[in-house]
Amino acid sequence: MTTLPDRPRTALLVVDVQNGVVEGAPRRDEVIANIRTLVDAARAQDVPVVWVQHSDAQLVSGSEDWRYVDELVRLESEPLIHKTYGDSFEDTELESELARHGVGRLVVAGAQTDACIRSTLHGAFVRGYDVTLVGDAHTTEDLTAYGAPAPEQVMAHTNLYWSGQSAPGRSASTVDTAKVTFEPAGDAQAG
Repeated sequence: MTTLPDRPRTALLVVDVQNGVVEGAPRRDEVIANIRTLVDAARAQDVPVVWVQHSDAQLVSGSEDWRYVDELVRLESEPLIHKTYGDSFEDTELESELARHGVGRLVVAGAQTDACIRSTLHGAFVRGYDVTLVGDAHTTEDLTAYGAPAPEQVMAHTNLYWSGQSAPGRSASTVDTAKVTFEPAGDAQAG
């Protein structure tokens, strides 16, 4: 269903599962275990795994906070996209990397739900991708002190509203890790 011609493949996009991003995040260990399950499944099915790593003034490139968590290990053959904006496509090589692999559908997991995950979901969708959010494989920090809802509510709301997105020629869905498929774009069920 993707609007991107001749791009039938699916890729797993792992966004910002970095020490300083997920430290203290709700369900941290469960989310990372689910992402590891997704990475293993993608690799077993020869599905591209694309890693995204954020840097900014608080997440300084090369610092311990900036590094990916020890539980997730990227293979040298897997692309690593460095970004400085919430949307993983903005001012990065992500689009060209996905085009090189013929990807028209993304399965998205990582952090933070209400920042880089949401931005990347919408960024992919408006660029023509079919996008599946893995509902039990994303998390966020607690920003209730700033008036935000509790993290569990943020995650639940994101799962709910993403499953209801629609646009001509594209599909959006939210599924849990156990129900993720890496079928080609157009063949995947909408959740």
